[in-house]
Amino acid sequence: MKNKLCLFVLCASSLLFTGLLANLHAQDSSTDDMAELTPPPAEKTLLDMVKAGGWAMFPLGVLSVATVGFAVFNFIAIRRSSFIDDSVIEELDAAVSQMDIDKAHQICTDNPSPVTNTFNFGLDQVRHKNFSTDAVEKAFDNASTKELSGAFIIVSYLSIIAAIAPMVGLLGTVSGMVKAFNSIASQGMGKPELLADNISEALITTATGMAIAIPAMFFFFFFRNRYGKIVAEVNLTLGRLYSDLLRAAGK
Repeated sequence: MKNKLCLFVLCASSLLFTGLLANLHAQDSSTDDMAELTPPPAEKTLLDMVKAGGWAMFPLGVLSVATVGFAVFNFIAIRRSSFIDDSVIEELDAAVSQMDIDKAHQICTDNPSPVTNTFNFGLDQVRHKNFSTDAVEKAFDNASTKELSGAFIIVSYLSIIAAIAPMVGLLGTVSGMVKAFNSIASQGMGKPELLADNISEALITTATGMAIAIPAMFFFFFFRNRYGKIVAEVNLTLGRLYSDLLRAAGK
């Protein structure tokens, strides 16, 4: 009797297990069929990502355009030829060696540049024979500070953008997270698509801010180093011209 009962239980268990396997296989097949019939989600375009970023994408867009503009401008402006013209320096050196102040002044006036403008300001102090070397040196220092500081102001704007862009991105991140928590508070977790949109806004603005700040910081250091090398050469050129001027004047 016990053997028959055990056999009956074993057979029933086998039939039940076989039925469960068949049911699971049928569910898997239907799931695969539904996956094949369901179209894949459309990929987001760049415009969709900009829209998802919210209000913070507008100031970030302005900063990105400014980064490109300042980079192009500095590529054109921060060049050796914009500060030093070798042919003009040779003419100026020859005029100074002959103590021809009027000719040197005319050369500086006809060829404006940071070097000639600075040297021309110093020439105004040596028009009379008994000029003071201290006055000439002070005139050179004042003029060089004025002439050389203007170009670096444009370079420093890239540093400002590199500092501001991540802050704007983080502000957009905070805004998106606030919206996400407000959505949870008002509607609960029943609509995850609203929560996903707010979190997407937070992540997109952060990524955009960093994407703007990294190249801006790179270009800032690049142009700062280039500017430093040019300024050092400008100072050497002015020092050589000033030495020739003192030698010609017998100082």
